[in-house]
Parts: sequence; C-alpha cells; structure tokens
Amino acid sequence: MNRWLAAAAVNGALAVAAGAFAAHGPAGRLAAAALATFETGARFHMYHALAIGLCALAMRGEAAGRARASAWIFLAGIVLFSGSLYLLALTGVAAFGYVTPLGGIAFLAAWLTLAWTGLKLGG
Repeated sequence: MNRWLAAAAVNGALAVAAGAFAAHGPAGRLAAAALATFETGARFHMYHALAIGLCALAMRGEAAGRARASAWIFLAGIVLFSGSLYLLALTGVAAFGYVTPLGGIAFLAAWLTLAWTGLKLGG
C-alpha cells in the first residue's frame, strides 16, 4: 500500500508540473490545439494519480489483489493516455494519437476493476 500511495503522490506531482508547464512554458511555441491536447493529458494524469491513491487505500484484506491490479492498470493508462498526449502535443507526430485510445481503455478497465474491488471490501 505504501508504494502505491507514493506512486500516486509522485504522479500527482508530475501532473502538477505538466499543468504548470502547459500554463507557463510553451507560450507562443505551441499551437492552441497542441496546448489544449497537453492540458488534457495533464488533467487526466491528475485524475488518475488520485485514483491510484484510492487503490492504495483499498489494498487490504481480500480486496488487496484487485486494488493492486487496478492501480497497475491506472498507471498503464497514465503512461498510454497522458504520455501519448504529451508526446503528440510536443512533437506533432500524429502516430502518438493512435496510442491514446488504448490509455482510455485502460482507464475504463481500471475503474471497473476498482468497482469490483469495492464489492470485495464489504462493510
């Protein structure tokens, strides 16, 4: 649980850094559409950093394995979804956009796995 809580915190910090970069760094260097793409990556990065934190808090008892699986899937979603959007915005290489939906599917799978985890927590 502690490692996943740390992973959530590090991803939260990275999301804040990405958001700050989008707000202050590329002024005039990125087109408006590219900047919006980068900001979407940062926003979803933060949402799912928090979701990893939820998973960490759910890692107890019979639900621990499912919560851990959900955290891994969220992390994969961050890399695939947010990572591809960051790269697309910064490089303009359209091929990175083909990876983004895979990250979205990972996010959906992770949320459903977390819901399944909640059913195992009981109470």
